[in-house]
Amino acid sequence: MQSVRKIIHIDMDAFFASVEQRDHPELRGKPVAVGGSGERGVIAAASYEARHFGVRSAMPGAKARRLCPELIFVRHRFDVYRQVSQQIRAIFLDYTPLVQPLSLDEAYLDVSAHPNPSATRIAEEIRARIPAETGLTASAGVSYNKFLAKIASDQNKPNGICVIRPEQGLDFVASLAVRKFHGVGPATAARMEKLGIATGADLRTRPLAFLEAEFGKSGHYFYQASRAIDHRPVNPDQQRKSIGSETTFGHDLLTRDACLAELAPLIESVARHCAKHNSAGRTVTLKLRYADFRTLTRSRSFAHPLADQATISAAVTPLLESLLPLALGVRLLGVTLSNLADPTDTQPAQTELDFATAAP
Repeated sequence: MQSVRKIIHIDMDAFFASVEQRDHPELRGKPVAVGGSGERGVIAAASYEARHFGVRSAMPGAKARRLCPELIFVRHRFDVYRQVSQQIRAIFLDYTPLVQPLSLDEAYLDVSAHPNPSATRIAEEIRARIPAETGLTASAGVSYNKFLAKIASDQNKPNGICVIRPEQGLDFVASLAVRKFHGVGPATAARMEKLGIATGADLRTRPLAFLEAEFGKSGHYFYQASRAIDHRPVNPDQQRKSIGSETTFGHDLLTRDACLAELAPLIESVARHCAKHNSAGRTVTLKLRYADFRTLTRSRSFAHPLADQATISAAVTPLLESLLPLALGVRLLGVTLSNLADPTDTQPAQTELDFATAAP
């Protein structure tokens, strides 16, 4: 009989903003946004006081200011955030070598081999050490796979813990709104809603063939997730190579404006990931799939890494223009940033155009 894995997902609470409030006592208890103060600036992180007004990461600074006129903008200090992240990671490594960071502020831990048989007690001990050693708080999810542990860590934020035991997994997923599934953004959630899929229980009633036809390769993930199945190991050596978002449409897109409208939420999703992971990419790729499943990609590389919604959009629009007029209706669009780098890095200017075509 295969033993049950013990997975912990640790997620720091409003990490960048909390570091600023820790280091600047005058900011405590006030709505704080890291970054985003310029005309085209984007919020990298928001304190819980700011989130109360609807301010979120990857949101344009101008919109955040409208939502919260008293919002205090502070410049990011990524060198400090990295230093604190290393402190936190050192705590994790005291319990297991199987630590997979997802960004500066979150990570998976596999504690299956730890002498303490209780993953919950290990998570509580880690959560106690983090404020003692860094002055910050963290939330934790504990379960038997990565999918459930990640969702669990978000259930009792801030400074909370949620445990999903093996016998609870199926019922937990059944009652979960699909918009809370990792990988389900606003566009996919809206598409699922049109298909009558609002919860994990609804998703579980759909056959695999149906999900793959509607959502492409994500269909298999949705099928497994709705059954609380996730066999992915915690991989301490995994490095992200790209940040992307794509969606398949229920009706083919026939015009430039329709394509641009559907690209907007995809670009927003990529920008949101960039803000969360303190990342950017020098190469942007547009993926377009016609109704006959013929797939085209257009790419361009830049000297300065792209990270915010405005600059990614400015790079994607001409890539779409290069494919006009449309040969057929469009059934899928995707946007990806690759050649990832620190947002502040620059290289000698170079521009590359890639006009690749994939066979159907």
